[in-house]
Amino acid sequence: MSERARFGVEEEFLLLDDSALVPLSGSGLVDRVKGPAPAGGTITSEYLTSQFECATDPVGTLEAAGHQLSAMRRLLADLAPPHSLVAATGAPLAQFGAPLISASAHYDDVSTLLGQLTRQHAVNGLHVHVEVLGDEQRVQALRRVRGWLPVLLALSANSPFTYGVASGLASWRSILIRRLPVSWAPPAFYDADEYHRTIDRLVRIGVLPSRASTSWAVRLSERFDTVEVRVADAQLRVDDALLLAALMRAIVVAGEVPDAAPPAAELDAALWSAARHGMHSRLFAPDGEVEEAWEAAQRMLDGIRPALEELGDSAFVDDHLARLRSEGTGSERQLRAHASGGVDALAHLYRRW
Repeated sequence: MSERARFGVEEEFLLLDDSALVPLSGSGLVDRVKGPAPAGGTITSEYLTSQFECATDPVGTLEAAGHQLSAMRRLLADLAPPHSLVAATGAPLAQFGAPLISASAHYDDVSTLLGQLTRQHAVNGLHVHVEVLGDEQRVQALRRVRGWLPVLLALSANSPFTYGVASGLASWRSILIRRLPVSWAPPAFYDADEYHRTIDRLVRIGVLPSRASTSWAVRLSERFDTVEVRVADAQLRVDDALLLAALMRAIVVAGEVPDAAPPAAELDAALWSAARHGMHSRLFAPDGEVEEAWEAAQRMLDGIRPALEELGDSAFVDDHLARLRSEGTGSERQLRAHASGGVDALAHLYRRW
């Protein structure tokens, strides 16, 4: 396997009260788990004190990533305070009161910029880093991912609630993210110079506290030689996360640049449709026609099949896409659980990772 195929997965979680499923401060838990994890990976605090991030080490296989993610989830679950649970959902069922910001000069800058937007910003994502050597190569990979963002969002939708009720959207998290400056789909950058020049200008006018603060659904990492795909909600199960990681890695390493980037207006509309309807959305096909989300997913799969086979992920992806199609996205599973047994059934679902 080539070095460029290495990847890393970052999962964000919320500590919730297990009877009301509202966020709790997890500062005490963070103190116990923060740092390198025994089985690999690293656990850190996140923007709000109710949030945690688990990040794998750079790995070459889904099996290695799954081993680290499962072990870190298990550690958080085992050490969670009584009457609480750690949930992998894109947004909580409900949130009351002003959230507490984690202690960090960077987070202080973000909080100052966002103002009252922070009050509703308990959002959890799944971020996948794929190693690509060279700035120009990373920008071309970003362009490849950009065209598939609506499909990836639809597949990953896992945040259907707000204010204690169904929001009517499959990915409420994505709608909250959309309110941020420099969010959703990035421009179709021509080269690395245009990318970096744009970021620098956004920092200069004050809509970004730093170069690392872009909320685009795919961006170039400022710390690593990676393309970072950030479009997905946090996922209920480890296998759900690995499916998305496999798809994202294959798109990045596929090695083919589309002749034309999707028009910005169509891409923005398709992302909103995916956030609203998940895999029941209708998206734009390259020929100007409209296609169902599952048709778009199949077209994506056909295009990246050689990369999936080279990486050894093809069978895993086929099996888990079939499972997702049968069981529904995370949002659909959450809605079914809540409809069948309320908060108790939803809490049970969160624990089955």
